Amino acid sequence: MTDLVAVWDVALSDGVHKIEFEHGTTSGKRVVYVDGKEEIRKEWMFKLVGKETFCVGAAKMKATINIDAVSGFAYEYTLEINGKSLKKYMENRSKTTNTWVLHLDGEDFRVVLEKDTMDVWCNGKKMETAHRDQDYVSVILPRSYLQGLYYSTLPLPSKLIFTEV
Repeated sequence: MTDLVAVWDVALSDGVHKIEFEHGTTSGKRVVYVDGKEEIRKEWMFKLVGKETFCVGAAKMKATINIDAVSGFAYEYTLEINGKSLKKYMENRSKTTNTWVLHLDGEDFRVVLEKDTMDVWCNGKKMETAHRDQDYVSVILPRSYLQGLYYSTLPLPSKLIFTEV
């Protein structure tokens, strides 16, 4: 990655995704990486400004990198997720999700509750839920996820109850 010009970390329900963008300002080359995997490669683009659109995450969220000239040969790179600036998307996301990182027996578990759908994700996997209402949701986790924790209540406004299977 010799022409790396921008890197973003995007927190989605299935995990935090790293988006990297290469832009060759002499060749017009554009390369997009998501979590280290090449998603887009375009060589010898004559138009140095424009957009690159791709998907990110398990939910295939639409992401767009905007390339704008600011002066001379200087460029500005911005990322949009689902048509919103990354900042606006993350502000909205903080209102519609709760995220916890549980440290159990030396291992971290990232748990995300989507308040609008009551879907629960743990370490990038959508989990089976047994009961849903506005105050709590029960989550069925395999014993390996629990690592000896049989019941856990997380702080309101959203409460998760973990049940061993």
